[in-house]
Amino acid sequence: MLRQLEGSRAVAETVARCRPAVVAAYPISPQTHIVEALADLVTAGELASCEYLMVESEFGAMSACIGASAAGARAYTASASQGLLFMAEALPNASGLSLPIVMTVANRALGAPINIWNDHSDALSQRDAGWVQLFAASNQEAVDLHVQAFALAERLSLPVMVNMDGFVLTHAMEEVDVPEQDDVDAFLPPFQPRQWLDPDDPVTIGAMVGPGAFTEVKYLMADRQIRALDTVTEVAAEFRAAFGRDSGGLVRPYRTDDAEVVLVAMGSTLGSATDVVDDLRAEGVAVGLLGIGCYRPWPYDEVRAVLGGVPRVVVVNRAIAVGAGSVLGRDVRLSLPGGTTVVHDVVLGLGGRPVTRAGLRELVLDVLAGQVPDETLHFADLDREAVHRELAREAALEEAAR
Repeated sequence: MLRQLEGSRAVAETVARCRPAVVAAYPISPQTHIVEALADLVTAGELASCEYLMVESEFGAMSACIGASAAGARAYTASASQGLLFMAEALPNASGLSLPIVMTVANRALGAPINIWNDHSDALSQRDAGWVQLFAASNQEAVDLHVQAFALAERLSLPVMVNMDGFVLTHAMEEVDVPEQDDVDAFLPPFQPRQWLDPDDPVTIGAMVGPGAFTEVKYLMADRQIRALDTVTEVAAEFRAAFGRDSGGLVRPYRTDDAEVVLVAMGSTLGSATDVVDDLRAEGVAVGLLGIGCYRPWPYDEVRAVLGGVPRVVVVNRAIAVGAGSVLGRDVRLSLPGGTTVVHDVVLGLGGRPVTRAGLRELVLDVLAGQVPDETLHFADLDREAVHRELAREAALEEAAR
């Protein structure tokens, strides 16, 4: 049944219906409403079998989830931005131990300077931590992806991160269909861990591994990630059959078959980009859109299949690799080796700067007019006058210091 709900509340209710045995909570905006709502549900007895842990930090939250999952419990937490960085030491431990933890990341910029608004810097900074990373385009998709995330995590015995844009989605009121408890139970069976710490059958996990075995362990981690691609597709298809909604999956091509230029984006940007594609198509501009639903593992073949014959691709990066260039754009280029497709790496929407339909429309038209470079990272919404003033000031200080 459709209800008007804040995105965070909708996610919290959905997580509760996935019946986690342990929720480890530490608040950080814009994630706080999720764990607050879960606390209310536990207090009200709607999640009576759940152990709700108020921990001392985000590192403590992930450590508690690791311990709970290793003991055979379905475990969940949520974080954002600097909180995710505080977890960074523990994130590879969760994946290296093959623990099926689910975490919501309410995507938010990283400091400095301090910024609480949305971009993808936090999640993409942890792209090599061994977690499956899914990105939601809407609050309905955020709800649906959490049901799929628990199924994925437990089928793969890997941790899964569900990313939803901070404030843009977490604090937005939308009509959302939160799945009924019986339907979630039918889709998500009771948790049966592959391995757990049993006092009656003691084993050691997470022990020190020397050079003689470390490479093989890492190879197996990488192999599990690549094999997860098929499972992401399978679970999305099963969800569609069970709930009648097309959510999740690896990629979401939209009007790309005959496109002369294709936008590539993740997260809530896809809603505005879809409108821009429709408007420009009505004007005779052959533009399409490729949404990335699963960022890790990276869907090389699926991206190549959509973009391989497209003359121009415009990647909307909402994070940058300082000193190296783009993040999402580099992955797109890896999928197009030696081809004729021209890739334009564009930065839009850092630190909560809005990604508007007007801005996306202008970007597409500028690319078609040859006004956007394809060899360097292009900051489409940059205040160049302000940057030039600061560069001139720095140059003057350097000259005075000589």
